[in-house]
Amino acid sequence: MRNHFLYCCWATLLIFLLLGGCASRKVAEQPSLTPQPPVASNAQQRLSLMGYTIQVGAFSDVKNAFRLTERLFGLGLPAYYFRGEGSLYRVRFGNYKTAAEANGRAVELQRGGVIEAYLAVAPQSYPAVRFRDREDLLREQMAAVARQFIGVPYRWGDVTPVTGFDCSGLVMMVYQLIGFDMPRISRDQFRAGRPVNRDQLRPGDLVFFSIDSSGQASHVGIFLGGEQFIHAPGSGKTVSEASLASEYFRKRYLGGRTYL
Repeated sequence: MRNHFLYCCWATLLIFLLLGGCASRKVAEQPSLTPQPPVASNAQQRLSLMGYTIQVGAFSDVKNAFRLTERLFGLGLPAYYFRGEGSLYRVRFGNYKTAAEANGRAVELQRGGVIEAYLAVAPQSYPAVRFRDREDLLREQMAAVARQFIGVPYRWGDVTPVTGFDCSGLVMMVYQLIGFDMPRISRDQFRAGRPVNRDQLRPGDLVFFSIDSSGQASHVGIFLGGEQFIHAPGSGKTVSEASLASEYFRKRYLGGRTYL
């Protein structure tokens, strides 16, 4: 089951109609670390789970999947496409509370000629639900999904893998593929999590840094274990692994957050 999921996530591509993300492209040499906004103290705080999504298409040509995501993007619908079984590309979009709501929206799009046949994907299909009693396996899959995007170009404020990710866009996409409704902007991601000491970080946790003059969370990565994390590092670079022990990130480290 795990291999099947990782295969389906290979070359996943995502488009979201949300702006913002990492706070700045400029790196401050000596950032002033001011206090962060308070983090919710509820020890049981959790991210919301993704609801019903709509899946359409079985495209052999990735360009057709990309065109559909662009069209959905133009209608204000968050969408991403991924390569599934048989190397066919599918498109998913939306986050609906009920199957009836998802089906109703899909029928509207059918009548408008935007989509053809579709499938309402139930929340139970996400790893966040399927493996909710196996946190170790869920964390392993989070790290594995993130690794699929190593080498993807960076573009500030963009979460379109054809042109690149920004740091918080990458994080949001990985978490939503797992089944968690992660906020879009790094500062909101920081607030949404629960603090975790650096020596207690586990794969799938997020690590935050201040790389601009605000002193707030302006950069984020996905922890892999062994001091390593995955992030979208900056303009002109690609998604890659980095080390918390490096001088650059050690000086700018704000803290870790967990969401499980």
